[in-house]
Amino acid sequence: MIRTIAILVTFLWATPIQAHELRPGFLEVHQESADRYTVRFKVPARGDLRLRLRVQLPSSCINLQPPRSERAGTGILDRLVVSCPSGLDNREIVVDGLATTYTDVVARVVHLDGTVQSARLTPDQPQFRVLAAPTWRDTARTYFLLGLQHILMGVDHLMFVLVLLLLIRVRWLLVKTVTAFTIAHSITLLAAALGWAHAPQAPVEAVIALSIVFAAAEVVRASRGVVDISAGAPWIMAFVFGLLHGFGFGGALKEIGLPQSDVPLALLTFNLGVEAGQLLFVGTVLALIASLDRLIALRVPRLRDVTAYGIGSLAATWFIQRLVALV
Repeated sequence: MIRTIAILVTFLWATPIQAHELRPGFLEVHQESADRYTVRFKVPARGDLRLRLRVQLPSSCINLQPPRSERAGTGILDRLVVSCPSGLDNREIVVDGLATTYTDVVARVVHLDGTVQSARLTPDQPQFRVLAAPTWRDTARTYFLLGLQHILMGVDHLMFVLVLLLLIRVRWLLVKTVTAFTIAHSITLLAAALGWAHAPQAPVEAVIALSIVFAAAEVVRASRGVVDISAGAPWIMAFVFGLLHGFGFGGALKEIGLPQSDVPLALLTFNLGVEAGQLLFVGTVLALIASLDRLIALRVPRLRDVTAYGIGSLAATWFIQRLVALV
């Protein structure tokens, strides 16, 4: 068990600083006439280094203007204006180079009549077919999967949830606390994604790491019999820190972009994906704790403390790294 924890901590130690951020590419194809399209492709970048991704349109498409590239937030934005005889309906668009990366691309096609098609391209499926008559199900499926992926790849978010599970042993109180956390990050996710509220992403990521350190310290304090508001009413702590985590989610979703004709649907399904991933994680951890409960009591009576120390130390390292990155 101790060896397993050591391996897990070593793996997480190697996780990139921006573990909570989602940085997929974003492709928008906007139809302006029967055969004219504007293409915007935001490619993820780290500093001046961009991923080697390129949009491949059908061979019949020709450029009407020289391609342009410019810096856009954390990525590089490529712009194209093309003419595609007979249009793009029922034809494939491919993102070259995606198969050799670990990122995804969110694609959106805005048709002349205003209907919108959304798709999620992955290294295993770097292409999609433009539908003549897209449905709301395409948008719902795309953003649900994005939310699910984001939570399962958001290591620091999952570590905070894990610490809550270590801190709270009464089932009804755990449900209340996780619900408070969910409500809080849903509020700020909505506010950040719609532009109603803003918090700089880098400082938010640093404070999120600090929230994990604080929560891990509460696990150790509770095991020593110290009962304060965090242990007695952990749902308050979860709600406050959940607001911060929601800014992390909302900032990532804003970076991806929302389909203007389906904003409520995209927000709802993205958040449902996040909650589904969180419930999956909580259920898995609770099942693991239940199955190992007797082993923990007999062989490693202070395993909760050991785990809390490991998570807290890792989060403290993330906090320092993110502070240094701000300088």
